[in-house]
Amino acid sequence: MKNCEPEEVLLEETDSNSLCVFIISTYMGGSPPESATWFCTYLKEASDDFRVQKNLLKGLKYTVFGLGNSLYEDHYNTVAISLDKWLHKLYANKVFPLGLGDENVSRKEKGTISDDFTTWMKTLVLEYQKSQCFTVENKTIGEKKVEEEKKYESESEDESTAGSGGGGCKSTSGTSGIIDVEDIGKVINNQNQDEYDESFVGEKTAPVNREMVTPLLKKSLEKQGYKIIGSHSGVKICRWTKSMMRGRGGCYKHTFYGIESHRCMETTPSLACANKCVFCWRHHTNPVGTEWKWAMDDPNIIVEKAMENHYKMIKQFKGVPGVKLDRFQEAMDIQHCALSLVGEPIMYPEINKLINLLHGKKISTFLVTNAQFPDAIKQLKPVTQLYVSVDAATKESLKRIDRPLFRDYWQRFLDSLSALSEKGQRTVYRLTLVKAFNTEEIESYAKLVSLGQPGFIEVKGVTYCGESKASSLTMENIPWHEEVVSFVKTLAESLPDYELASEHEHSNCVLLCHKRFKINNKWHTWIDYAKYHELIKAYEDSNGKKTFSDMDYLAPTPEWAVFGDDRKGFDPNESRWHRKKKKDISGC
Repeated sequence: MKNCEPEEVLLEETDSNSLCVFIISTYMGGSPPESATWFCTYLKEASDDFRVQKNLLKGLKYTVFGLGNSLYEDHYNTVAISLDKWLHKLYANKVFPLGLGDENVSRKEKGTISDDFTTWMKTLVLEYQKSQCFTVENKTIGEKKVEEEKKYESESEDESTAGSGGGGCKSTSGTSGIIDVEDIGKVINNQNQDEYDESFVGEKTAPVNREMVTPLLKKSLEKQGYKIIGSHSGVKICRWTKSMMRGRGGCYKHTFYGIESHRCMETTPSLACANKCVFCWRHHTNPVGTEWKWAMDDPNIIVEKAMENHYKMIKQFKGVPGVKLDRFQEAMDIQHCALSLVGEPIMYPEINKLINLLHGKKISTFLVTNAQFPDAIKQLKPVTQLYVSVDAATKESLKRIDRPLFRDYWQRFLDSLSALSEKGQRTVYRLTLVKAFNTEEIESYAKLVSLGQPGFIEVKGVTYCGESKASSLTMENIPWHEEVVSFVKTLAESLPDYELASEHEHSNCVLLCHKRFKINNKWHTWIDYAKYHELIKAYEDSNGKKTFSDMDYLAPTPEWAVFGDDRKGFDPNESRWHRKKKKDISGC
């Protein structure tokens, strides 16, 4: 559609015996994809312009199939519904009902968007073969009737009769040529009004015993390297775990907080999330939702299987060239757990029990949340370090970047930051910089810091993960490390209580730290993990009475990890490794 002239192309089809099948998706805010913007704009204007002949497209036979996600109720398949309306108003002949594919994998009716399309297309082909030309009542199946559609039905009742364009064509099947909508109702999943909860964005009520991970989803995630645990959890080995086993350096958490990257397990008890962030590297194959509505696995099993699968992946590196034997042996003793793999971990109802189990094994916990569940943050037990993703500083940019499901996403975001200030333990704002999205909001970011009063602010340039149908990001959106440093320096000027403390150039990440962690002019961003486990045990044994703060388990930051050092966050005990350049074989 991008390079075609709509009027010219469509008018050619009015004298054709062809059937035009429009397959179109709905993007952010109910807008069409970029490649279809002009096409849709033309049809909208033509259908509303009194100067345009109303029967302009009379003779054009068409049907429409929409691609959407019912979790975004306000804009569920908006573009497909509108396209169908515009074509109909211009007297085009709809020969098969509008079909709406639903990407929501947790919907009440089992199935996928591919299943929706396959079923719809098979029925279309079957019905079209029955008759060389037939008409249908202008009814839509597979969608919840929205007010706009109802208005369209009433306004164009007369037009529907006059513009059918098929009155003189008889069906070869011996019927009136009108497809019974109730028969076709089985084709695409019908949605009833009572399937929605007004407090959420178009969320359907799935059976409580529905498993979160469908066979198709499991296959997709396993292809990406995940090990699926039970029905809703996963574990995956981190690239930095492999790197440190080879002695080639650790992740930014090693530089900032002193974790041993080769002894860190990355897992999540919930593969579901409440956002569909534009920079997410998870390919948007995970489910989305705003509340827990799936079968729930026992936290003991999740921890046990996560560790078991992690160790299995570690064992695969035994004897691999470059892997150090001592590092390999140490990797078989997990010391840290990053609860940030994919999805939203605090959605899991038993998250506190799971955290206790990890602490009971003397495994430190680094939990990341996307700032959409303030109550869950308040009820969360102490973790070693609690992160909140602060992907934008204004309501508009947050919607554009995170694409949240909640209608009240901004208030939830603000409440989540406020809840962070009450935790008492180490807290972190995680800012992901995306050029042309959120790099100009320094003053607004500074205001948000006063809400959560985090001990640390991590600012990281977004990582380019290649082209994706789920994201429009390109290399132009990726900031250089120098640009990230410049942003953080400017941000620090607006935050008198914070200073640049550390950086990890390889990860394109810089750490702003509250000045209380600078003791006797020396930074203490590292964690005394042994001390933390003493404190958390005393907290649990006293039933939460023996509390502690982020100043009770700190450790000094080594010189090589301090911002401004020539090593830029690379541990001198590690060996730098550079990929060999490919040989120039252009002359061969």
